[in-house]
Amino acid sequence: MNNLTPPFTLETAIQKTRMAEDSWNSRDPQRVSLVYTEDCYWRNRSEFTTGRQEIVSLLTRKWAKELEYRLIKELWSFTDNRIAVRFAYEWHDDSGNWFRSYGNENWEFADDGLMKRRFASINDMPIKESERKFHWPLGTRPAEHPSLSELNL
Repeated sequence: MNNLTPPFTLETAIQKTRMAEDSWNSRDPQRVSLVYTEDCYWRNRSEFTTGRQEIVSLLTRKWAKELEYRLIKELWSFTDNRIAVRFAYEWHDDSGNWFRSYGNENWEFADDGLMKRRFASINDMPIKESERKFHWPLGTRPAEHPSLSELNL
């Protein structure tokens, strides 16, 4: 994974956002954890975690529950070492109930480009399977797939 470091430009902030999306769409907790500092601090919904091992545990639980997870992130704003994104992802539970989860994340980066703080606010909305908008094969979103803005999300 590229190691884009602060201070961010529009181009590098967009790259960081897409790299994060691609990593999360892998649904590989170990891979995802490697872009965070060893002592990274998270607030994810109502859960607070510190460090890569806790991140791996949280993501392992998450993706055991959130099946067929597909995510789109979009840059909202950035400064020297901070990036704000909005996102939406679709998933279903083990009973086949579909959801679209919407949220915002605030990221703060260390000088080496690893994320040291992540604050996520997320809301889940039940949807019908016919209302899904994210239809690519599991894994990285294809470049030609519409963005959140293009989908009016």
